Amino acid sequence: MPSTHIHQIQSTPITYYAGYRQALRDSFRKGIPRPVEYRQRQLAQLAYMLQDNHARFTDALYQDLGKPALEVYLAEIGAALNGALKAAREVANWATPQDVQTDDMWKPFGPKIYKAAKGVVLIIGPSNYPCILTLQPLTGAIASGCCAVVKPSELTPTYANLLAELLPQYLDSSCYRIVNGSIPETTALLELKWDHIFYTGSAVVAKVIATAAAKHLTPCSLELGGKCAAVIDPNVPADDEDYVLRAAKRILWGKTQHAGQVCVSADYVLVKESMVDEIVEAFRTVSKQFYPDGALAKDASYSSILNRAHLARHEKLLADTKGKIVIGGQVDETRLKLEPTVVVLEDRQDVLMQTEIFGPILPIVPVQDIDDAIEFINDMPEALALYVFSADQAVKSRFINETLSGSIVFNDTYQQLGVTNLPFGCVGASGYGYQGGKFTYDGFTHLRSSIDVPKEAEPHISIRYPPYSEQATNIFFGAVKQPIPFERIPPITTNGVETNGKKVETSGNGRATVLAA
Repeated sequence: MPSTHIHQIQSTPITYYAGYRQALRDSFRKGIPRPVEYRQRQLAQLAYMLQDNHARFTDALYQDLGKPALEVYLAEIGAALNGALKAAREVANWATPQDVQTDDMWKPFGPKIYKAAKGVVLIIGPSNYPCILTLQPLTGAIASGCCAVVKPSELTPTYANLLAELLPQYLDSSCYRIVNGSIPETTALLELKWDHIFYTGSAVVAKVIATAAAKHLTPCSLELGGKCAAVIDPNVPADDEDYVLRAAKRILWGKTQHAGQVCVSADYVLVKESMVDEIVEAFRTVSKQFYPDGALAKDASYSSILNRAHLARHEKLLADTKGKIVIGGQVDETRLKLEPTVVVLEDRQDVLMQTEIFGPILPIVPVQDIDDAIEFINDMPEALALYVFSADQAVKSRFINETLSGSIVFNDTYQQLGVTNLPFGCVGASGYGYQGGKFTYDGFTHLRSSIDVPKEAEPHISIRYPPYSEQATNIFFGAVKQPIPFERIPPITTNGVETNGKKVETSGNGRATVLAA
């Protein structure tokens, strides 16, 4: 469980920030982080930092979050270390200028795309996965050749203080700095001009960051969250007797990682009304398998809620819901723990459906059918993930084509984060930008277009110079006269208006119909 001793974050004086930023800018302009060999060494150092100090990181995350060691090695330290090593191995390939396939007339110009680091970047991390979600963006920044300032969450002070101690011991401080603090410190950082800002956290804070960034036209990557849906197809395969139980196990596993305080955990489950009792029993069975003595037992493999304020918010949600609590609901105030709690809703406008829960409460929303489920999802703001449990390819295709989310996963939850060759991306209300492996690198990289026009091209391009001749104009006019190999759609116009000399009417869908010549 989190330590009963309140650790204080060791804030970095605000007066240092402008100097840090300028020193990093000077290093960037000198080209210090540009050589690929330098980037590889720094990435290797990041991996060594995690390897050498894994026990200290594990203890820090337990002190701050009550996070079990397995979850730390699976989704924090192990993932960050693997990401740093992969980037070190791949960065030479990522950074190689890219030849462009183009029309024959442009080939003599040697069109290329150079991979240019954006400059000095700011990384602001969250409290739920403080290790991976600060060091994964930092990995991308190092690999791209950027300099970076890292600002961990003040809500995980043990981790933040440890990172402030270790990062300067392993990385080059002329290119990479850490700043600790809370809201005043973050506000001061946002007043400075950065070349990219990478933020993971809430939509409320993201809007503040985006507004501050807009003053400098600074691009951002904003990885937020939302209400991620899980859908269980009611068409149970005849040859799969474990279909419902397996779906319940995979949903509940994802929901109980870090006690549901995960931006991609299932926020609610859509189930056909006739299946509600069956899925509830499946969740009950799985919960007993996961926690034989209960999730509040001292030896249970289960995390704590971040702090008392967050726990109080969850308790209020359970007090205010009109749904029926069918599993869980018990709280250990001392250890900041809330049982995995399943609630069957009667009202789709219930308090549990108003905001992202970000905890171990799982509402079940009864639906009529797949059509109803799709409509329900589309009426909600876009989320980071959508989980569909189905063996029917036609059903899968419908969710692919008729919904929108950061990712879509079939027959599991949470597992997409482990496939680092996939982009972990956001859309709509869940944010914007991508991360994971090369996609993190891409976010900090400017694609710089280039051509080199040889002197031998002069006879071929001289036609562009003034004074413009009629012959030159006719040559360029040729593009307008080329055939278009697609069928023409009749012009769309208002009812009864002449178009192309013909009277038309429009149908309800706006398609024009010619009535008379």
